[in-house]
Amino acid sequence: MSNPCAKVWLITGASSGFGKALAEAVIANGDIAVLTARRLERLQAIARGFEDRVLPLAVDITDAAARERAVADTLARFGRIDVLANVAGRGVAGACEEFSLEQLREQMELNFFAAAEMTRAVLPQMRKQGAGNILTVSSIAGLVAMNAAGPYCAAKFAIEGWTESLAIEAKPLGIHVTLVEPGALRTEFAGDVNMRPVDRIEAYRPMVEPFETYLETSAGKQMGDPAKAAQRMLEVVASEAPPIRLMLGRDAFSIWEATLGKRQEDLNHWRERGEDTAFDGAELVEIQL
Repeated sequence: MSNPCAKVWLITGASSGFGKALAEAVIANGDIAVLTARRLERLQAIARGFEDRVLPLAVDITDAAARERAVADTLARFGRIDVLANVAGRGVAGACEEFSLEQLREQMELNFFAAAEMTRAVLPQMRKQGAGNILTVSSIAGLVAMNAAGPYCAAKFAIEGWTESLAIEAKPLGIHVTLVEPGALRTEFAGDVNMRPVDRIEAYRPMVEPFETYLETSAGKQMGDPAKAAQRMLEVVASEAPPIRLMLGRDAFSIWEATLGKRQEDLNHWRERGEDTAFDGAELVEIQL
């Protein structure tokens, strides 16, 4: 801990993909990093040569006891947690009806509950410090529903709502919360690591096959550079006014802007009838945010 200004990062999913890119960027920045993932040997390879300020921990992020140990080990070694980066996650490829209930629960467990509970595990320390940054990696699929990705979208939509509410609540306590919404990054995410359905239903093939083809043909060719995306996350942490949302990639911005227009058109088409649902003479009382 030779750098007195170094921040202490706790990063999940740090053994590969975006998490690994972030871990490498944090280390190169001179910060302290606690790296978690299930595959310890990969984390140890990243930490090699920086053992004085990089702590690799084998953690199944869906295990409550493992999450608590990771926080305790971080505090025992470095005394504080300045940044939590929730990166661990897994995608899907298949129609909504094709996935089993167990698979739906698995998606929610990893992409929603694990991130929410990891966040809750570090909040007491950050409240004690009166400072901290929480970066939760969502996806453009946390804002835009996509065919053949329903369970993943559901979990990401959930973490979006939970995290944005937390951002409002935590800001007066000195804790900054940011959702990171990447488009396609050049990682293994587009490959075979995506969850596939237990059953296949032929009726959905025309809707699912284009997405499967996209995953197959885009793997290793995505425009998003994980290293550059990681640098944007470091910039958020260094900022005096971090955003609640950090969207990454021209592809993400493009699909979001197109969706906004379609969504507004859909809402406006039924707006008059939708507004005409009040009791006669009732006054509008807006929800206080």
